[in-house]
Amino acid sequence: MAPHKTDISKPIPDERPLSKTEYDLARWMLENGEPGGRAFLSQLDRAHVVSRCPCGCASVDFEVEDLSPPTGGLRILGDFVFGIDSDLAGAFVFERSGVLAGLEVYGLAGDAPKTLPSPSALRPFEAERGK
Repeated sequence: MAPHKTDISKPIPDERPLSKTEYDLARWMLENGEPGGRAFLSQLDRAHVVSRCPCGCASVDFEVEDLSPPTGGLRILGDFVFGIDSDLAGAFVFERSGVLAGLEVYGLAGDAPKTLPSPSALRPFEAERGK
């Protein structure tokens, strides 16, 4: 019997409350990101994780209690970088159609991080472009 292959194009279902790390990071990013991000803080208090990235990184998708599941194109509400040199990575919090939709991490110099950064490790993505 052939080994089971994971479909890396489909999120992995993961119904659960946000971890403290996910909640604290999303809150900090909404408070310190794009203008208008703070408007999503009330949604964050009602958000739960519905899936995670199939690549094994720390990215997660949200749904918000009493709101339709997020659909459509995403809009970044806070975009940050962390790490240096070969560990340089990015993280953003996003919404879809007015609904808080998730946290994304990605590698800028290597693989996407398997753990979320602490808010103290973040710096604005714009600051990195000037380097």
